[in-house]
Amino acid sequence: MGELRLMKGNEALAEAMIRAGADGYFGYPITPQSEVIEYLTAAKPHESTGMVVLQAESEVASINMLYGGGATGKKVCTSSSSPGISLMQEGLSYIAGAEIPVVVVNVVRGGPGLGDIQPSQSDYFQSTKGGGHGDYRLIVLAPSSVQEMSDFVPIAFDLAFKYRNPVMIQSDGAIGQMMEKVELFEPIPRLTDKQVKDLYPWATNGKPKGGQRRIMTSLDLDPARLERHNHHLQEKYHTIDENEVRFEEFNCEDADYVIVAYGSSARISQKALQLLRAKGIKVGLLRPITLWPYPTKKIQELVKQGVKGFLSVEMSAGQMVEDVKLAVNGKVKVEFFGRVGGIIPSPEEVVDALEHKLIGE
Repeated sequence: MGELRLMKGNEALAEAMIRAGADGYFGYPITPQSEVIEYLTAAKPHESTGMVVLQAESEVASINMLYGGGATGKKVCTSSSSPGISLMQEGLSYIAGAEIPVVVVNVVRGGPGLGDIQPSQSDYFQSTKGGGHGDYRLIVLAPSSVQEMSDFVPIAFDLAFKYRNPVMIQSDGAIGQMMEKVELFEPIPRLTDKQVKDLYPWATNGKPKGGQRRIMTSLDLDPARLERHNHHLQEKYHTIDENEVRFEEFNCEDADYVIVAYGSSARISQKALQLLRAKGIKVGLLRPITLWPYPTKKIQELVKQGVKGFLSVEMSAGQMVEDVKLAVNGKVKVEFFGRVGGIIPSPEEVVDALEHKLIGE
């Protein structure tokens, strides 16, 4: 068993960045994720692992620092919350276009605009549909516990480098602030410069003697070449969609109705499932772990299995429900229940929504 600690979600995430062998963190404080940079600053990982921790002057600066660091083949990461992620969208589009592996964490808060500092899930569109410009995708992991805030960091780095693609860990203010027991994984050594050079021949590391300098850019003024590059990206996204879907299911094998929820909403829905089962209503829960790629095929399997209806539970005005509807394709009923403004729904509210919207009681 690994080392056990009682930690906030944001703290577990920061410790995981150090243990995952990150070379650099470039971020800017914003509630409710400021503990990430606070923890990293106090831990001084440059003394133990060599990891650089730098507070940038803004979120725009931090995402462009990731561009530069990731282009050299180094493990780099940042974290922010909703308005800060909005400022990073242009940089994320550039990074995706240049195929640079980076990890970005979004601890979502209420919006739109400055909103408040309470937990929300209203950034689903921003992360899964590509909030910046152009045809690109982020791989998006959605933790639902403090343990997963730790566990998903090395997974995110692995996926980023496997596909040379930005990966987002999309949490929320509740998971970022709550305290739970965490089993920390064993530290992963940082790669040496020679290992980086050998493993990632695509990375830029200065102009070699007599050679041509590598430039990591998304700029291409030749329309035909840019089209080929876009086709290449779409083929890569198809491969990711085929191979990297992650989800968790509860009591779906005999379910008449299925709740679809992620993150904090999934935790609440687990209790709602118990209450509904106690009433004799056969309800299952599908928790998407990857918000993109989305578990579309699993939902389609549940439809074929005989599920009569789905309830999308979100802390938003209804964003993920669109993907549930696309998967179902009109074959069975899909309803939505959500709270906004940073209000966390209760299990009893979810029970009431399912009974009235799907069963009609």
